[in-house]
Amino acid sequence: MKVDQSLQELFEGRVEQFVSKRKRQSGNYEKAEQKLESFAKRSAEIVKVKAQGNIINQSLDGDFQTTTYQVHYQYLIKQKGTLYQEEEVEVRMCKFFKNDLIMDKEMNPHAKLPELEIMSENEQEERISYQYNRLKAVQYAERWWNSYNPAYKTFENNCTNYISQCLHAGGAPMRGYPNKGIGWWMRNNNWSYSWTVAHSLRLYLGNSKSGLRAREVSSPDKLLLGDVICYDFEGDGRYNHNTIVTGKDAYGMPLVNANTYNSRMRYWAYEDSSAYTPNIKYKFFTIVDG
Repeated sequence: MKVDQSLQELFEGRVEQFVSKRKRQSGNYEKAEQKLESFAKRSAEIVKVKAQGNIINQSLDGDFQTTTYQVHYQYLIKQKGTLYQEEEVEVRMCKFFKNDLIMDKEMNPHAKLPELEIMSENEQEERISYQYNRLKAVQYAERWWNSYNPAYKTFENNCTNYISQCLHAGGAPMRGYPNKGIGWWMRNNNWSYSWTVAHSLRLYLGNSKSGLRAREVSSPDKLLLGDVICYDFEGDGRYNHNTIVTGKDAYGMPLVNANTYNSRMRYWAYEDSSAYTPNIKYKFFTIVDG
């Protein structure tokens, strides 16, 4: 089909955007331009890019065809003589009219969730001791960054659920069941707000006095592997994304993994994200042994 051929051209075009300054389509080039600028700020360059695409869903309405598709990027990055690989998965929607492409855009991966809050912590709750195993947390983050552990429920907006699983894999203990507004837990097909909602996890990490605990630090370079970064893209006080530190670049700055917009070894600042705004705010949390 001509439409299938056009989709293949789109997949190939995703790669060309990162290796050529020539603008094929201004709307599609914006992401590549943002990413290239982000790398330039860090004295890093993309040496090689691979992109693999697959169709998620297709629908027909007369002469119109709507296709949702996924692109898996692999970037080989060079910085100060060292090489590392960054990966990300982008979900896009395109529309054809009589086999001619009329629209191609990225799906918003960071739609706002309902405003759910955690309740006040019980300061008298028994303290739960643990030793946070950063290696195991990172190993889990690497294993499941682009797939889903069947032992857990998966959500459409899965970023915080994924981070919670990574923290738990590192030995952080659950507590608070069955109260959804207290503690941090997933059990019996139920879960606390802090386990699944980005803003609630940010509040929990900043306030917990027992079980999983964290200390806020002033800058990303102070974070260790297995630590957490929270993102408020609009700068309105509600945090809508979380990532886990899984590596460091040549300058010692965090590289992170995430779900929802599945990413691996991505530079922490997210300046190349479609959700990025100049008002973005961050919270940097280092996990504290209990």
